[in-house]
Amino acid sequence: MEAKDHFQQVFDGYVQSYRSKDAAGCASYFTDNAELYSPYGPAAIGRPAIETTHKEWVEEEGEDKAIEVLHADAEGRFGWCLARFSEGSAASGTSLNVLYQQADGKWLIAQCSLNEAL
Repeated sequence: MEAKDHFQQVFDGYVQSYRSKDAAGCASYFTDNAELYSPYGPAAIGRPAIETTHKEWVEEEGEDKAIEVLHADAEGRFGWCLARFSEGSAASGTSLNVLYQQADGKWLIAQCSLNEAL
């Protein structure tokens, strides 16, 4: 399976949690020490902070959340992807992500930088 396909699976699971308003589920797609940077609020460092941020976000228009991985690559246990996200009328843009493959083979997001569409 190509990196793009692996990472799309990660984001598909994340979107399912987001649409279900499950902040803990969203945070579970990030490493314990992940970093999330967003124009929609302060940086969230670590899974607990990412969950707290998502508690606020999922209360908004999350039912239409969609993420499409546009480009991706991986070398060993590290990978990156550029993805496009949308949330109906709430927000849209891109995210640049670094992912790290866990010992069990599962990929998790280590860094995420959200960029609002202009």
